[in-house]
Amino acid sequence: MGLPVKIDTTQRFTYKDYCTWPDNEHWEIIHGQAYNMSPAPSTEHQSISTELITILHTYLRDKPCKVFHAPFDVRFPEHDEADDEIETVVQPDIVVVCDKTKLDQRGLREAPDLIIEIISPSTAGIDMKEKFQLYEDHGVKEYWIVFPHEKTVQIYTLGKDGNYGKPSTYVRTDTITGGLLEGLIVDLSTVFS
Repeated sequence: MGLPVKIDTTQRFTYKDYCTWPDNEHWEIIHGQAYNMSPAPSTEHQSISTELITILHTYLRDKPCKVFHAPFDVRFPEHDEADDEIETVVQPDIVVVCDKTKLDQRGLREAPDLIIEIISPSTAGIDMKEKFQLYEDHGVKEYWIVFPHEKTVQIYTLGKDGNYGKPSTYVRTDTITGGLLEGLIVDLSTVFS
């Protein structure tokens, strides 16, 4: 499985460009740089994603927050620029949105409350560096990084200083409770079964 291909680093791309690219390809743009995120996720990745989506969907059923999964566009404007001028659009594996005014027919404009990225060998560098910084800079309250091979989850919580602190780390035999979504219980033995 190859690494995501970063194309033409001399050109800056926008959401307007992104909307013209083929639907059967998986692209993301981070600060104007385009990344081809193909190939498709592994079976293990999809199994973990399905378990987490099921748990979150069930938990949020009668609550104001909603959960969405990839492909789902999250646009991160730097200021008040029009959608066509936005230079960052990503498709996290899972997002939880509590402010429905940020949602539109294209997906989400602004930061969600929670993002979960399931690490693949081909995307690990981007998820742990570029996206980590992006999510922190834009105020994503919780960022979960799931490591399928190690069967661990690291949860970063945004502090009052606007930075992620030291992560809480959970292993396959742990249960995640509390955090941003009060009352949520995630049994990792089920997620990593």
